[in-house]
Amino acid sequence: MFKYEMHCHTSEASRCARVGGADMADFYKNMGYSGLVISDHFFNGNSAVPDGIPWEERINLFCAGYDAAKKRGDEIGLSVFFAWECSYRGTDFLTYGLEKQWLLKHEDCHLLGAKEYIELAHGDGGYVVQAHPFREAGYIDMIRLLPRDVDAVETVNACCKDFENETADLYAERYKLIKTCGSDNHVGKRERITALELDFEAKDLREIINAIKAGKHNMAVYYPD
Repeated sequence: MFKYEMHCHTSEASRCARVGGADMADFYKNMGYSGLVISDHFFNGNSAVPDGIPWEERINLFCAGYDAAKKRGDEIGLSVFFAWECSYRGTDFLTYGLEKQWLLKHEDCHLLGAKEYIELAHGDGGYVVQAHPFREAGYIDMIRLLPRDVDAVETVNACCKDFENETADLYAERYKLIKTCGSDNHVGKRERITALELDFEAKDLREIINAIKAGKHNMAVYYPD
């Protein structure tokens, strides 16, 4: 099996992260993963990127964590893919399958409502997964569900309580939604991490997306020593 991390953050771009992109890549390589997806908080989330500067500069700063992870990954033989976590009033959406150039072309996309944003991303082939849909936290104004809009839901999040993950799983079952997983890793080594497992080595993120769509993925939880 080839293991992939689908949800992690870097200190270069996410204010709440404590580990830079290069160190995050080292951690997952040491854990035997084949690749990871850098999904930093976008500008409507807990972003470390300042506002009030030109859009292109903001995007370049936003991509710094991914760039550092990708550089290190190339050195150590770890695939690193680009994504981001877009937020609407505390409801988070992992956006896969779009690249930096898409962000450069869609200035202020973070100001859209949730449905409008998802529609825009879908229009260009984006794959949108609602992260931790039943998480309860002070920054989340309400549990907001969009089962007719998202492509999948994260039902195993290593940072969530078991009850929250179990409820997400039940929700996905009832609505027949595709299930994904992610560690939501901000620190590197932590008590538990997740892995999306494939029986082949993905050459790009689109191959992972296609495997998820086809149900050809497994989800696992690991407990680092």
